[in-house]
Amino acid sequence: MTADWIGALQRAGACAPFLSRAMDRLPALVDLLAAGEGEAALAWARAQGEGIEDVGVALRRERLALALALAIGDLAGAFPVARVTGELSAFADRAMDAAIAEAIRRRVPDAEPAGFLALALGKHGAGELNYSSDIDPILLYDPQLLPRRERDDPGEAAERIARTVVETLARVTGDGYVFRVDLRLRPASEVSPLAISIDAALTHYESSALTWERAAFIRARACAGDIAAGEAFLAAIRPFVWRKSLDFGAIAEIGRLTAQIRSNTRQAWLVGPNFDLKKGRGGIREIEFYAQTHQLIHGGRNPALRLRGTRASLDALAAAGVIPAEDAVLLGESYDRLRALEHRLQMVGDQQTHALPAESAAIDTVARLDGLADGDALIGEITRITGAVGERYDALIARTGSGPITAPAPGPPPGEELARLGFADAGEFAARIDGWRSGKLRALRSDAARVAFDAIQPALLAALAAAPEPERAFLRWERLLGNLPSAINLFNLLEARPALLDLLARVLALAPPLADALTLRADLLDPLIDASAFALPGDVAALAGEFRAGESDDDYERVLDRVRRKVGEKRFVLGIQLIEGTSDPLAVSAALARVAEAAIQVLADAASAEFALSHGRIADSELVILGLGRMGGGALTHASDLDLVYLFTGDFNAESDGRRPLGATLYYNRLCQRVTGALSVPTAEGALYEVDTRLRPSGDQGPLAVGFDSFERYQKEQAWTWEHMALCRARPLCGSPAARGELCGIVMQALTAPRDAGKLRADVLEMRATMARHKPAQGPLDVKLARGGLVDVEFLVHYLQLREGAGAEASLTPYLGEAVRALVAPGLLPEGFAEAHDTLARLLVAARLLAPDAQEPPVAARTALARACACGDWDGMLASLAAARQAVANAWRQVFGEELEIT
Repeated sequence: MTADWIGALQRAGACAPFLSRAMDRLPALVDLLAAGEGEAALAWARAQGEGIEDVGVALRRERLALALALAIGDLAGAFPVARVTGELSAFADRAMDAAIAEAIRRRVPDAEPAGFLALALGKHGAGELNYSSDIDPILLYDPQLLPRRERDDPGEAAERIARTVVETLARVTGDGYVFRVDLRLRPASEVSPLAISIDAALTHYESSALTWERAAFIRARACAGDIAAGEAFLAAIRPFVWRKSLDFGAIAEIGRLTAQIRSNTRQAWLVGPNFDLKKGRGGIREIEFYAQTHQLIHGGRNPALRLRGTRASLDALAAAGVIPAEDAVLLGESYDRLRALEHRLQMVGDQQTHALPAESAAIDTVARLDGLADGDALIGEITRITGAVGERYDALIARTGSGPITAPAPGPPPGEELARLGFADAGEFAARIDGWRSGKLRALRSDAARVAFDAIQPALLAALAAAPEPERAFLRWERLLGNLPSAINLFNLLEARPALLDLLARVLALAPPLADALTLRADLLDPLIDASAFALPGDVAALAGEFRAGESDDDYERVLDRVRRKVGEKRFVLGIQLIEGTSDPLAVSAALARVAEAAIQVLADAASAEFALSHGRIADSELVILGLGRMGGGALTHASDLDLVYLFTGDFNAESDGRRPLGATLYYNRLCQRVTGALSVPTAEGALYEVDTRLRPSGDQGPLAVGFDSFERYQKEQAWTWEHMALCRARPLCGSPAARGELCGIVMQALTAPRDAGKLRADVLEMRATMARHKPAQGPLDVKLARGGLVDVEFLVHYLQLREGAGAEASLTPYLGEAVRALVAPGLLPEGFAEAHDTLARLLVAARLLAPDAQEPPVAARTALARACACGDWDGMLASLAAARQAVANAWRQVFGEELEIT
């Protein structure tokens, strides 16, 4: 659409007295606008304060010129809403910065402005200031850095600076004003000074801030003064704004705030005279609240949602699948149009108004200023927009209601309800529930917690009763509550997503390891609200990128916490896929290995970077991590540890270049201790993996890390047969492509080296016999150690790999299932052996969750175990297990000429 500059000037002169007066005062600017020179007009406006010593006068003159240039560009259709609001916000930044600098220099003329800052909140923080907006900064200071006179108290000096800033910007003079300044968003504004020390503000937000303050800080940014200090402050309060777990309680809080706003707003519901475009139903604020509520719920888990702008936030929420894409478009377009109409209201008299005029004639004037025919057309458009917005916003708030916190209507006594649901000892369980409420459980000691629990109790008890093992599920729920310091978020999540109750009950009943994980981190349920949680995770590169995704200023400890949190969620979700039977255990096993590999890469990089801060790096040298065992084979279970060997490239005589240099061997041994700690030491987010480094050259007697040359020499000259067997599943996990390729070459040389077949056979049989004596099966479902189980499969495969060497190169893969198939193809292993391996591997993976003690589980868990292993029922699964073990025994006889005792 072609910009209509002349029409815009005519409408402004006829319908907007404020703009008409500005046009009379600034004829040179009008000429530029009439010529369609929008960018030149903006440049002219920005220059109006240049060369004027009085900061207040300079800012006022710039503000008037900008107001006229932006208004005409807006009315002409040349400047979109985002351009107008962005220019106004940028001017507010410049004005605030100039006012702070001037205020400090009034007190200390030669001082460099430091130690005093402004945080922009609301529309200013989002870069969305409206045409005649006030600004809502929070003014903070650092007592150690703030320039002041010798006898000034820091707090008193900061107060004087704050008052001067407000006067410079807000005082009305012959040149008008710059911005109205509202400081009521500061902590405890009723009693606090205008400027607050950074430490006092941190204490407030960490201990006593309210939900509306969290919402306000979604759009906060450091806009003026000591920007670096402001950014550091915002980084420090990030955990207050962005909760790690999903926070569905935000819906109720925002809903109550909405109800209060609507009840206090004149003409909140009916579009017509006095209707408030900002506060009315379906208005500007509800679109902002819609975006911010979803951001509060999901932004802690997804940094991509932590945006300030309303339209950008809506688009990001749609891209993340949080809201429908069509709703994001409708709300975004509605937001832009309502903001444009809001500007029209404010252009008339430069007043901070959001309401339609009371008189029909005045509404007609606003409509004509916008280019509409009359007031009826304007009211009709607003009615359509706010109706569609209000419908969507009401649906969001209706999820939890918007009234005050009150207890739900009482239901039947717990004992009666439990008996009706079929609990065998309803009286005992009812007494337990009474004990929870009496203060026994910390998570239920507050009124808000008990009210939130009351809201889910009937559905919770019904879900527990419907679980495969109701009493077991009930007791594990009790244990879960007992371990949680607070459970309000959990209760809110379960109320908002009631389908999770049934899933939670099945987890508690069927899978002890997953139930135990929940007792430590109830927020593990959070990812399950998304249907994509039941898709297998991506490749290692994608996972590593996800684990690295955080804030640019995250320190080492935050990286460790983030990886633990994300790995825990991935492992939990994969466990759910197992017990629900939605993924093949073999696929889950491979996914668990990908998750671990990504974690190893991210944490090794983080540990290396942290280590380099003190010790530097070694030129032409790098750390390489070799995976062995199930980690090397890319097939973990939920109980697997990580078998790792640390190696390094380059000259072992080299030295690092840091302020505390180390020789290469000592450097990498200390670095690898740090990497092991990064992978295994519990943090505030819990533990990650157990790391086993005993498979390194010389075992516990050898150094933790060795160079490639030493590793190659050891494999050629000193390694035992069992060490070469372990090397059959060796796979580089971390290192450059060149280093990985070199290491694979060393491994392949060791595996294909000529060897005495008779000695190899004797060594293998002796090792397996010794293992059978010292590590017998722990139960009937110990498919790893039982004869005819997975250990025997591994011994058979690794023996044949070493015996055949280069003659069976296709089998020399670390992936056991692929190796089996490569050995079956030429007849080195019998037909059916691959199927036996798959049966045993599936059962091992599933049993680690459903029968972790290797004993036969309760009936319900047997059904889940049979389903996971693609068997029709428990008897069918036992028959498949027996057939698989027999197939392994047959292969053992074929290869070694010995019988296995299968019991």
